[in-house]
Amino acid sequence: MIMLFPVLNTNNWLSNDFDDFFDTSFMPRINATAPAINVIENDKNYEVQLAAPGMSKDDFKVSLTDDGNLSIKMERKSDDKKEDKKSHYLRREFSYSKYEQNLALPDDVDKEHITAKIDNGILHIDLPRMVKEEKKVTRKIEVA
Repeated sequence: MIMLFPVLNTNNWLSNDFDDFFDTSFMPRINATAPAINVIENDKNYEVQLAAPGMSKDDFKVSLTDDGNLSIKMERKSDDKKEDKKSHYLRREFSYSKYEQNLALPDDVDKEHITAKIDNGILHIDLPRMVKEEKKVTRKIEVA
């Protein structure tokens, strides 16, 4: 049996000067994480699920682009201001989250009936498939 464990790299062979070189106003350090996305497919639809804990429907903009792609934009700003006349801030935490992703849609998505909702910290986007109507053509063919 082979067991795999994550490797923790505690060997700091690069100096902090190297880190400081890249952490400047010209090239700021980016601490961004993208939410996890699931895409589920069945006979009737596709469903996109995006992890959005603590988010509300007002934090999202879901739309179709001119190219017919699905655009998901999330932006949340929070500023917990608890004013008290007897105290002052030594430290104040601001929070800002921004995420944007475009997804190319399959050709069989009914773009007129796409819906989205937030439920238990997950953004659900329902992409219904177009119903293919098979026309039965019966006609008499003349034999020449």
